[in-house]
Amino acid sequence: MQKLTTMGGRASKVPVIFLTASYDNDTEAKGFSLGAMDFIRKPFIPEILIMRVKHAIRLIRLQNRLRTEVNEEVRKNEELSIHIIQALAAAVDAKDIYTSGHSERVAKYSRMIAEEIGYDENAANNIYIMGLLHDVGKIGISDEIINKKGSLTDEEYEIIKTHTTKGANILDSIPEMPGLRTGAKWHHERYDGTGYPDGLKGKDIPEEARIIAVADSYDAMTSRRSYRDALPQDMVRSELEKGSGTQFDPRFAQIMIEKIDADTDYRMREV
Repeated sequence: MQKLTTMGGRASKVPVIFLTASYDNDTEAKGFSLGAMDFIRKPFIPEILIMRVKHAIRLIRLQNRLRTEVNEEVRKNEELSIHIIQALAAAVDAKDIYTSGHSERVAKYSRMIAEEIGYDENAANNIYIMGLLHDVGKIGISDEIINKKGSLTDEEYEIIKTHTTKGANILDSIPEMPGLRTGAKWHHERYDGTGYPDGLKGKDIPEEARIIAVADSYDAMTSRRSYRDALPQDMVRSELEKGSGTQFDPRFAQIMIEKIDADTDYRMREV
């Protein structure tokens, strides 16, 4: 039995049948606890032994097939969920004729920063989804305000600001992903505490929101708007440097600046 114990993870994938002359119930119990599928006491009848071995092999094959099918269904469901989220993000972006693809780019930039600081695949994918849905609350803002070409009035600006809490409320309805609201609610907080909706400061702002804030501002500066073209790359870099420590977490702003310096052809922008 000691040999089975040292087989580690492989033991659960190999059908094991114990052959023993022992009639001790504790021995049988220990055998099953170590992963045995069957327990046969000597003397045994060869024909029955063969049948039980065949039964164990059929059972393990069925288990493996079921595991494969379940994993495939999980993968398909995850892909479907991502497609639905991407479609929702595209619908939000479509409200503003000048933000086509904005949410997708913010999601990609956010994941890029997250991977740079060591997020594993699962955490990086989560922040990608948060980035896709960071502006979902704009569904509840009128098109007239979102697409206004001139300056917003103070009243209109206050309405625009509500997209953060509206987005959080929408995403609260997805209990399977309780952290999903983080990006939507706090991506307009500022590192110096002068942002909205809660005036959070420094590391009181959730890390994912601090990352998305940099990605969101970067994409806003490198995309066309109703009142201007995409900013020149050197100006974008300067704005990130200027906002480091005030608007942005310095660590994440620096990562984005390094990405800018590596992007010598200025390809990392709306096209």
